Amino acid sequence: MQLPRDDTHHPRAEALRYFIRDAGFPCVGAKSALTKGQMRILVARDITSARDDMRIYPAMMAFMARYRRKSDLFQSFAIVFEGHGDLNEEGFERHLWDRVQPLADKDAWLGHPWDGRVAQEPDSPHFSLSFAGEAFSVVGLHSNASRPARRFFLPALAFNLHAQFEQLREAGRYEKLRSSVLQRDEALAGLVNSMLAPW
Repeated sequence: MQLPRDDTHHPRAEALRYFIRDAGFPCVGAKSALTKGQMRILVARDITSARDDMRIYPAMMAFMARYRRKSDLFQSFAIVFEGHGDLNEEGFERHLWDRVQPLADKDAWLGHPWDGRVAQEPDSPHFSLSFAGEAFSVVGLHSNASRPARRFFLPALAFNLHAQFEQLREAGRYEKLRSSVLQRDEALAGLVNSMLAPW
């Protein structure tokens, strides 16, 4: 199998790192992953196109393999798309699912089980993505996001493992982290993010 291209030094990857390093960016988990060198970034061409789907999936599996070798907290996998930086909220969400669905289909075709800790039905309050048997949440960034914390000049997707949040819960650190993110996000946006549900 061809190894995923290393996009560490790509200008778009560096732009995302700069965005996360900004003092006002509220997600302390992402900042920690970046500081510890545990954020993997893939640069793809266009969120509206399937051209890079066959690059994205192997890169995600490589990320999973690294996580299982060393399951430190705050590891993250991000994709930055070079095209279509002007999508509105509706368009971005539609293309987000257009990119995620082929990944899920490939995962199922390869025989990976759905993580039993989360629901498969998108309308379930317990729904989450699952790749290689591990539940993920995905956070979308784009230039027209309603939340300032998610306004990046290009479309981007950040995948985070549920297992990491379970580790935080077991260590008694989860609520403190979540409270910090909520407070920082409120300071940036001027109001509480009601969509930031418990993980």
